[in-house]
Amino acid sequence: MQFIHAREYLGPGDAVQVDSDTQCNVMLTSDPEFARFKRGESYRHHGGFYQRFPVLLRPEQAGYWNITLDVGRGYEAQLRYSISVVRG
Repeated sequence: MQFIHAREYLGPGDAVQVDSDTQCNVMLTSDPEFARFKRGESYRHHGGFYQRFPVLLRPEQAGYWNITLDVGRGYEAQLRYSISVVRG
């Protein structure tokens, strides 16, 4: 499994903006859900498969959140992306 990962503290009103030059799954998950994702288990997330960017995702509550770009096999080296936090 190849993916790009960042972990950020997001407060009330904050959002994550993701930009990519390649279509991919963009997911925002809690720590327990990210652990399930890494183990290949069923997990819950915000986001989905995107072909157009930028994408703006907002967490359901303040705390640490995992931002994951699931690019699939062989694309990680070619992907150009940015992840930024928009403070609310």
